[in-house]
Amino acid sequence: MGSFSFSSIVKLSLFFLILSDSVPRIQGLPGVGINYGQIANNLPSPSRVSVLLRSLNISRVKLYDTDPVVLSAFSNTNVDFIIGLGNEYLENMTDPGKAQSWIQQRLQPHLPQTRITCILVGNEVFKGEDTKLYSYLLPAMQTVYKTLVDLGLDKQVIVTSAHSLDILANSFPPSAGSFRQDLAVYLQPILSFHSQVKSPFLINAYPFFAYKDSPNQVPLDYVLFQPNQGTTDPITNLKYDNMLYAQIDAVYSAMKAMGHTDIEVRISETGWPSKGDENEAGATVENAELYNGNLLKRIQQKQGTPGKPSVPVDVYFFALFNENLKPGPTSERNYGLYYPNGNPVYNIGIKGYLPEMDYSSTSPKIKILPVCLSVLICVIAYLICCA
Repeated sequence: MGSFSFSSIVKLSLFFLILSDSVPRIQGLPGVGINYGQIANNLPSPSRVSVLLRSLNISRVKLYDTDPVVLSAFSNTNVDFIIGLGNEYLENMTDPGKAQSWIQQRLQPHLPQTRITCILVGNEVFKGEDTKLYSYLLPAMQTVYKTLVDLGLDKQVIVTSAHSLDILANSFPPSAGSFRQDLAVYLQPILSFHSQVKSPFLINAYPFFAYKDSPNQVPLDYVLFQPNQGTTDPITNLKYDNMLYAQIDAVYSAMKAMGHTDIEVRISETGWPSKGDENEAGATVENAELYNGNLLKRIQQKQGTPGKPSVPVDVYFFALFNENLKPGPTSERNYGLYYPNGNPVYNIGIKGYLPEMDYSSTSPKIKILPVCLSVLICVIAYLICCA
């Protein structure tokens, strides 16, 4: 075999590095979504986060805003984004001109290189005390959707909103789930909108809250997906072995009571904190590991709920990182699967890779990943042996 010059070796080595996509591929979280919150002052750069999520095979990310640095960092990747249109914009979004400007400035510059597939118009609007927002939500959703239609983007980007389970008046038994009467005037037309445009109804569901508020009444194993006796819906005779699935089916029942059986319910947030205050029962590393790890296994099995067994539960975990600047109790700052340094908070059977950064006077450079260094050494050794 002929000899190789050093430049040839380098070129071939780089070729293998590119083929590896510079990311160690492991069995990660295919089909799982993650909430990427940024209320912190110690998080890694979005470019590093992009490497971490790709190493985990995570292909669905939910943002709470339209951070252009994040969206640019994920350009030319196979990651689908939900972007957030905050509650503070709802009144303006009822104006077609302002809605068009928002889309043209926040969404269109990133298409098609970044895969933005959904706009989340408002978050937990009906949980807040500003009742004026209640009446703004649907018109804002409608105006944003019409603007997408006018721009030819409605087939690519869907419109929805996310709700807390506070919108339910009754959640047990699941078959008797119902929405609050004071919200019916708002929710009925919102459901009609979802039915018309074929977008999902999103809920933020946290069994942790139910356990924290009533630890003596709510069985811990029931909320953690651990083996337990479960509970049976006396109307349908369906058995539930965990609270999350019962909550999902309660929302389906509430929608059915309003005449809708054609809208899919998806989980836009769920999770469990690894630390909490003294009065936050159950907020431990062990419980967080069990909740998220057990739910992940069920998602990988494409499980449906007892009421919708053929519809796999669709989940966005909350959250990617612990966020040290979030207000409220200690638990609010400890929902992350990862610490900001890239170390997992607990083990749920997956381990990603967050690259380190070298900062020079010109531009930051990612250090070569250990796996890529191994590839480089093997390629050089092989070429030297064959020379």
